[in-house]
Amino acid sequence: MQKGKDRFFRLFLGATAILFLFMVGCKSANNPVSSSGNTGTTSDKDAMLSITNEDSAFTSFLPNYNEDAEMNITSYDGVSIYPIHVWHRMILANTDFSVNITGDSALGTITRTFNGTLFIAASLDSMGGTPDTVIQKSFTSVITRNLIFVKVDSTSNPRNNWRLAAISLPKGGTQSPNVYITKMTITLPNDSMIVITDPNEYYLSRMRHRWHQIPFLRNGDSVNVQVELYSAYADTDFVTLTHGADFHGMHRAKKLLKLISSNPSGTGYDKIYEQTYRVHQWPGFYHAVINAIPRQVIFDANAPVESDSWGLLYFARPVF
Repeated sequence: MQKGKDRFFRLFLGATAILFLFMVGCKSANNPVSSSGNTGTTSDKDAMLSITNEDSAFTSFLPNYNEDAEMNITSYDGVSIYPIHVWHRMILANTDFSVNITGDSALGTITRTFNGTLFIAASLDSMGGTPDTVIQKSFTSVITRNLIFVKVDSTSNPRNNWRLAAISLPKGGTQSPNVYITKMTITLPNDSMIVITDPNEYYLSRMRHRWHQIPFLRNGDSVNVQVELYSAYADTDFVTLTHGADFHGMHRAKKLLKLISSNPSGTGYDKIYEQTYRVHQWPGFYHAVINAIPRQVIFDANAPVESDSWGLLYFARPVF
């Protein structure tokens, strides 16, 4: 009898946690007025940008894009410099938001410019486990995302009139023509597949509507990610997957994708990379972020940073 009560209590706590987290996201998507009572925004555009910046599904991208800490990777063989830790720090420098309102709906585009620093802690010895040098490279990255709003009211306060109904997936980088992702295929635990050829045209929503549903994943779920990209370089690119970071940067994990195939295409190569990651036990909205960087950026101290980045939004929930 006691075991039955304990199980019921655990189920109740788990369900309450999920409901609370999801309601927080929905509250921010449904135009909350600040606790100070400030109804502040004076235009629909200002209201939509404020709603977006308070939505946890949207803001969960940055903690996984900004790694901001040393992260272990597997060293390569046969080169003179052996990276031990590779990570990048991203600082938001500028946000541009445009919106086109048509009747009771609106399409917005948010463009965020980041000042980035790529850190490469490397050993000069193939057997060395301690970095001999840390190389820093500055770069600029631009990430875009589309937003769909629907009108829910007609009050004097624009924040109460609009709801963020769907958001596209993020994409961007250094705008390099030498490496760019062309397709991403995600295989979920139930063997269903998400195929993305343009993140800015792939919309996710909390509501059952014409858009795709945000994937709900459980603690321990295994997710396979296959990335197709074009690279101007024959060498194996440095393609990574960063996921699981909360808003404080906790629980972040990073994995190096494996090269599956490489075939000549024009003046470059069509390549396929693959990796699997597991969902951790902390509930909430998260992004899995793919970063594709040419090999020489990591192994040549003088090579400028080139990168292309796509992201996948998901919601992690505990197992009952």
